[in-house]
Order: sequence, then structure tokens, then C-alpha cells
Amino acid sequence: MLKGLIGKKIGMTQIFDEDGSAVPITLIEAGPCYVTQIRTPQTDAYSAVQLGFEEIKPARLTGGQLGHLNKADAPPLRFLREFRVKETDLKVGDKVTAEVFELGDHVDVIGTSKGKGFAGAMKRHGFSGGPITHGQSDRQRAVGSIGATSGTGRVFKGKRMPGRMGNERVTSANLKVALVDADRNLIGVRGSVPGAKGGLVMIKEARKQ
Repeated sequence: MLKGLIGKKIGMTQIFDEDGSAVPITLIEAGPCYVTQIRTPQTDAYSAVQLGFEEIKPARLTGGQLGHLNKADAPPLRFLREFRVKETDLKVGDKVTAEVFELGDHVDVIGTSKGKGFAGAMKRHGFSGGPITHGQSDRQRAVGSIGATSGTGRVFKGKRMPGRMGNERVTSANLKVALVDADRNLIGVRGSVPGAKGGLVMIKEARKQ
């Protein structure tokens, strides 16, 4: 059975467990999702289930996108994502809801982190910066020397330098499901989830449990 959903991050709140302890959770609007395609080794060389999420107006989709969804008897959907599976009993057109997860399950949540724009090396990589003394006035937050000696004579790829920070695919691994409300399509996971409020996330069964 597929344990995976597409959803939207709502924000963080807290609930109280049986001991009265406050548990920080992130609420996710998970589903309902529609099965729009089944990938098989015979036709696609791998096994996967394609899910669609968030109904929109048909005018917002191209003819090819609408044709793909009509073939699956699914409504117009904004997002399509694939979930790798070994085998599944789902069929094209099936509806997947938050009921696939239960309290206590461990999940991986994949999202896009907040974009921070162009950042220096101290903010981006935690560099300590240069000395404030010895007369330097404008080098305190600079990277410093980046070149190698004459034996190499070049800068290696992957050098930690200033650049765009954030706006990357990030996985929060092994989060515990603390709340499931299938009637309102809500799932609450213990801890934080990457991205801003309203950001698209994928919820999968945890790979490392």
C-alpha cells in the first residue's frame, strides 16, 4: 500500500499529550490526492504511483495536461508528483486521503526551503570572519584567500563561497505523526518542516526508521 501524500504546509502549533507536556507540531493540509498514473517496469522501467493535488480551474491547464487528467477520470489538478513503490493495489482514478497515515507513524517530509537571497560566507557557511585588529577596515566579513599553492594553482570545485542561500529541496527525516484528522484533511507531524507557510510538501513513509 502507498504511504504517501502531497500537501501544503499550514504552519506550526502545539498540542498536549497524556502527560500534559506541550508537543510542537507542524500542521499539513494533506490531500485529498488522486491517482493519475501508475508506472510499471514493463512500460516505464520502474514502479511508481503518480498523485495529483489541489483542484483548480480547467482554464489554468494546457490541453495536454487536461487530457492526461481526463484519461484518469481526475479533476483539474495543479500539482503532480511521483512516489516510488515496489507494488501497489491502487488503480488510476483512486482517491488517497490522510487516512493512509496513523498516529505514531514515522514519515519523511520533503519541501523547498525558504529562499534567503544572495548571502555572504559568514551567513551561508558559518565562517568566523577575519581579525578586527591590525589595521584592516573592510575585510572583517570577507572570505579571505581562496587559492591553492603553486603546486595546484587553481580553486577546487565546491569551494564554500558567497552565493544564493536557501530555495533548495530539503527533507526532514523520521518525523513522528502526532495528529491525523481525515475529516479536515490534516496531518500534524512532530517538529519542523522545510519551507514557508503554504509551501508544497511531499509526505512519505520514513526510509530510516
